[in-house]
Parts: sequence; structure tokens; C-alpha cells
Amino acid sequence: MSSTLITNARMVNEGRTFDGDLRIENGRIAQIGNGLAPRDGEQVVDAAGRWLLPGMIDDQVHFREPGLTHKGDIASESAAAVAGGLTSFMDMPNTNPPTLDSTILEAKYELARGRAWANYGFYHGASNDNLDAIRALDPKKAPGVKVFMGASTGNMLVDNPETLDAIFRECPTPIITHCEDTPMIDANLKAFQEKYGDALTPDMHPDIRSREACIKSTRLAMSLARKHGTRLHVLHISTADELALFEKGPLIRADGSRKQITAETCVHFLHFARPDYATKGNLIKCNPAIKEVSDREAITAALADDVLDVLATDHAPHTWEEKQKPYAQAPSGLPLVQYALVAALERVHEGKLTREQVVQKFAHAPAQLFDVEERGFLREGYFADLVLVEDVPFTVKREDVLSKCGWSPFEGTTFRSRVASTWVNGQLVWDGSNLVGEPAGQRMTYDR
Repeated sequence: MSSTLITNARMVNEGRTFDGDLRIENGRIAQIGNGLAPRDGEQVVDAAGRWLLPGMIDDQVHFREPGLTHKGDIASESAAAVAGGLTSFMDMPNTNPPTLDSTILEAKYELARGRAWANYGFYHGASNDNLDAIRALDPKKAPGVKVFMGASTGNMLVDNPETLDAIFRECPTPIITHCEDTPMIDANLKAFQEKYGDALTPDMHPDIRSREACIKSTRLAMSLARKHGTRLHVLHISTADELALFEKGPLIRADGSRKQITAETCVHFLHFARPDYATKGNLIKCNPAIKEVSDREAITAALADDVLDVLATDHAPHTWEEKQKPYAQAPSGLPLVQYALVAALERVHEGKLTREQVVQKFAHAPAQLFDVEERGFLREGYFADLVLVEDVPFTVKREDVLSKCGWSPFEGTTFRSRVASTWVNGQLVWDGSNLVGEPAGQRMTYDR
């Protein structure tokens, strides 16, 4: 494989920003330094002072394959991901069939081979009756086991108390949870239906899928993790109230130990809030719900303060037609990977986060939390998963959306940064306007 030299870059890595050059050889970062001289036949990319970051690792996507490919598939959604600077993804198990045993898990890996533009990992799922499959899971084969403690897209709710206890006791990997209390949500929905009949509207979503439902379920998951010493990662924190439940401090403590219980939030909780339902409607209907402006501001601050450990997308595409249905029939979820990094960088432009914090939460932390081997950092010897970002404004247009669903909740939004180039395993796959070459994604491996 030919080598590439990226010169005059402003690199952001491990809490610092520095100027320098980076050489790619055989798909890996071969050298990081200053004044690196081009070699014969080497491709030279002049970064011209633009930001060079490790590729983002998205620990929560729904790429809809197998079984739901009218909404999206591994090829289309990973293409959107690399266009957004996301070079690795971890896909959820609520596909059709659901990923509830190792045979189905390996079949998903086979679907991705040669088709994924980004590196890939697939979660094993949990149900009320697959404890034996969870026990038998090789921890090197999946980033974790996903437990839906609240009903959401895909009907994989685990609500049997004895089963939940056993999963937390015996799971060989980190447990990843969707925390919403389904009985509480069902009661809220019934009350709203009795009051409003069929006239439910999207702005009622944060009241139906309420903050109390999130808090109750998160408390339960944390109590089970503490009882059994389980590594627990709570996904898509959407309320200010939940923040007080989590340990403040770096993911890797000063003594080298790692937090046992960690928390993730998503870019849409940094960007949208209740007032946006007036213009976006069902386009921003998701589970858990986008809530108040005060929640948005508290969640953003909690990323900066190391209360929240990971930033992700929960990319979950649905067709435009599905989203135009009345509130009660419209599915929850929104496509996000293509504009997630630039949306996060808007918080940098606003002074609410730093670039170093975005890189920590969106690249370093997922690699550390899931024991991902040789990705997520600008380090010599690591895979050359890279994104070059320039501070050039652009406006999101529907015709530029690469997700199969063909729309974005950010349509019409002007961002102040854009992704100029993306490399996956040393291969240029996005040039700022178009996909380049062939899919270069590889199966992620885990140091366990």
C-alpha cells in the first residue's frame, strides 16, 4: 500500500492540540512529528492548518440490516458516517431477526464484510429468554450486550426481574442499557389518549416518555450493576436529573482504574430541545425524548465536567413517509451520523465544549470503554482512522444526505465546521464532497 504524508496539520489528541505532520503506511499511523520529509512516490496532503482528529467511534447506531433495509443498510449508513468523520460504529441488535445468539451475530458481521465504509462492531442482544446465549458469548466477539430496559423500536424489552438480575450477574461483557420505565410510559400514554383522543402531537412526546421514566429505569440498572459488580454503560442520557446519579471524573482514573458505571449522551440532546417540536415535529421524535432547554444545557455542561463519558448518535433512520404519519403512528428515531461531528463542534464554536473534549468523548472514550484495539487515538502504530476538519461554514441540504432515508433533522442548519477528508485504515474514503474508492471498514477487535 502506498504511503501518505499529511503536513501542516493542527492535531487534536489526548487533551492537547499541536502542529505537525503525520505519515500513513500500510493502513497505520507510521510517524507523527514535525518537518517530516516527503518520500519518493508518497502522496502529500497539505492540511494547511486544518484540524486533524482521530476518526470518531460511534457506540450507538441502528443501521437497520438485516430486515429493515427500506430505512437504511450497512453500506448506505456507513457511507453517511464516513462523510461525517465517523470511522467506526457499533450497531444495535434490534434488527430482524434480533441479534440474540452468536450465529445471528456472526451473520451480521458477514453482511458488513466488504460493504462497510467504516469499521464495525455488533452488539449481542438480550431478551427474557436468551440467558444461555449471553453466558456463551465470547467477549472478544462483541463490544457488549444491549439490554432494552424500556420498550423501543424492535420489541426487545427485558422486563422479567429474575432475568434482569441473572443477565447483570452473568454477562461476560459490558452491559449497555436503554433506560426507560415502560409501565410508567404506558400509563402516561393512556392518560394523554383519554384527554386528547387522536389529537396527540409531537410536543407531548417528552411528557409521555417522561423524565421520571428515565430516572426510575436508570436507578434500577445502576442498582443491579452495583449488586453484581457489572460494567454498565447507560445510553442516551436525556435529563438533567439523571446526571446526579453518575460519578464525576475522567473515565480512566488517576490510579489507572476505570469507572464501573458510565454514561453516554447523544448529539441531538446537545442540539435540540422542546421548542424545536414546533418546527421539526415527528422528525425529532426519538426514544428517550428530546426534553427541555435546561436539560440540553445541563447535558452539554456534564460532558465538559466529565459526568458524562461518551458522545454518540443513536442514528436511527426511518423513511420520510413513516415520519409524516400522525404522532402516535410515527416511529421514533432520526438519522444523525453524517452531521453529528459538526453538530458537536458547534458547541465548540459556542464556547461550551473544547475540541479536545469532543475528541475525548467521541473518539478516545469509546475506544477505552469498549477495549477497542488500536483505534480512537492519533498514536504511532494505530490504525490510520483520521478526519480532517476545516472551519468553513456550510448549510445542510437534502440533496447532500447519504443516508438511505434521504432526509436529515439538520436540514437548513448552517454549521461552522465541515469534514474535508476522512481516512479509514489509511484509505481516503471521503474527499469533502464524494465517497472515494471502495469500502475500507474492518471488523473491530477488543483487548479482552
